[in-house]
Amino acid sequence: MAGAIASRMSFSSLKRKQPKTFTVRIVTMDAEMEFNCEMKWKGKDLFDLVCRTLGLRETWFFGLQYTIKDTVAWLKMDKKVLDHDVSKEEPVTFHFLAKFYPENAEEELVQEITQHLFFLQVKKQILDEKIYCPPEASVLLASYAVQAKYGDYDPSVHKRGFLAQEELLPKRVINLYQMTPEMWEERITAWYAEHRGRARDEAEMEYLKIAQDLEMYGVNYFAIRNKKGTELLLGVDALGLHIYDPENRLTPKISFPWNEIRNISYSDKEFTIKPLDKKIDVFKFNSSKLRVNKLILQLCIGNHDLFMRRRKADSLEVQQMKAQAREEKARKQMERQRLAREKQMREEAERTRDELERRLLQMKEEATMANEALMRSEETADLLAEKAQITEEEAKLLAQKAAEAEQEMQRIKATAIRTEEEKRLMEQKVLEAEVLALKMAEESERRAKEADQLKQDLQEAREAERRAKQKLLEITTKPTYPPMNPIPAPLPPDMPSFNLIGDSLSFDFKDTDMKRLSMEIEKEKVEYMEKSKHLQEQLNELKTEIEALKLKERETALDILHNENSDRGGTSSKHNTIKKLTLQSAKSRVAFFEEL
Repeated sequence: MAGAIASRMSFSSLKRKQPKTFTVRIVTMDAEMEFNCEMKWKGKDLFDLVCRTLGLRETWFFGLQYTIKDTVAWLKMDKKVLDHDVSKEEPVTFHFLAKFYPENAEEELVQEITQHLFFLQVKKQILDEKIYCPPEASVLLASYAVQAKYGDYDPSVHKRGFLAQEELLPKRVINLYQMTPEMWEERITAWYAEHRGRARDEAEMEYLKIAQDLEMYGVNYFAIRNKKGTELLLGVDALGLHIYDPENRLTPKISFPWNEIRNISYSDKEFTIKPLDKKIDVFKFNSSKLRVNKLILQLCIGNHDLFMRRRKADSLEVQQMKAQAREEKARKQMERQRLAREKQMREEAERTRDELERRLLQMKEEATMANEALMRSEETADLLAEKAQITEEEAKLLAQKAAEAEQEMQRIKATAIRTEEEKRLMEQKVLEAEVLALKMAEESERRAKEADQLKQDLQEAREAERRAKQKLLEITTKPTYPPMNPIPAPLPPDMPSFNLIGDSLSFDFKDTDMKRLSMEIEKEKVEYMEKSKHLQEQLNELKTEIEALKLKERETALDILHNENSDRGGTSSKHNTIKKLTLQSAKSRVAFFEEL
């Protein structure tokens, strides 16, 4: 009895000790995950679990986003998950998104998973028109997105219409021009074909390098008012704080880089910015909601921390990640080179096989034609021989008849004709016999000449037959296939060696490979300027090409602003634009903000 009571108590105590859990759904840019979380978990516990599941180490760019009454909010790391103002209905849903953006994607984004998540998020923002992108740049970005998804362009696989179901361009761009989907696909494919050899991660990075220079990239906009009550927009991004006209989100009126800001704080709906120079007065603005001020402060603190971190030496963790990324890049590049060599060898073998098959077919056709010519020559020779024989016999027969006619004429002359009538008749007969003999002689001579000609033709036909037999003999004795196992040319001493054994492959890394890769990376920097110039020329060509198809009445306000900036020569990079805005002193910029 006592034992049963003890066992029940033990079971009850175990049951009480089991932690209570709730279900959380995490939505990334390309997947959904569900986790069972303990009730006591803080935001950091859930965030770390998601990052471990994704294999993500560059965690400082990301956060878990949710929505409160049409306002975006981010999960706080030091606060319990369920203490946030989220729906308590399970599963509780959060979106795993980039919260902060890099200044230079190529230098800062190390892991491939980080690059991929940024690529998907920026692409969606461009397609949803949260980031303005000019039409010609939209086509170029679409071509890199296609390269990332489909790999190298292959005309036999990627046939007309293969992009029909893909969402690649913003609807604004499609509606702006009198162009069919086929016309857009043709222009995207033309650029897509030029990206041959780029792996998925390289195509995605090229996409980000172009996108990061778009004016609205990485900017969070908030409606504010200055002291005078003027409605303005505050833009928060990786470079600093920017003030915009509500009708123009492309070009800020003034900017304050993070290195000029000492302190940021808010009280209720009022926000206070303290410049680094203590001689400059603080400037204030008001937002619409207290919750918005909290979000602005979070973004300011996070962006400021990352801004300062970029300007310091990398931490040990980042150095390790970059070293691993370099090794992985070297390994992938060598693997791509190996695959490229194998592909080249396979293509060369296929070309050799096709050439041999073509040559074999050609020789078969030549042999068939030679046989046919030989048969025709033999038939012609037989016919000519037969005709020559017949002509020769006819000539002999005519000669015999002529001789007989001559004999008859002599016999008639020798016969005595007694009467005049008989004499006249005999003279007439003699005359006729002479005419007949003359005709017979001419015909005999003609037949003799014809026989000689036929003999000559027979001789030529037999000569043609001899030549045909000689050509046939040459074709049948010609080697059909060249040696199939040529000795491969030795690889250069600085190339990695590889040996094929059946289906296996052994690959040796050498120090020279790493040195060569480093030299190639250095070369890329030199080539970048040339590529940028070529890229700008291509963009200008496309813009000129499709300009005639534009429907001016469908231009949006941002299209018009972008065109005005371009007409004024505003083709400089986003960084240069911000730099120009900060040429004035901070004091004059603060005064300008107050007077807006």
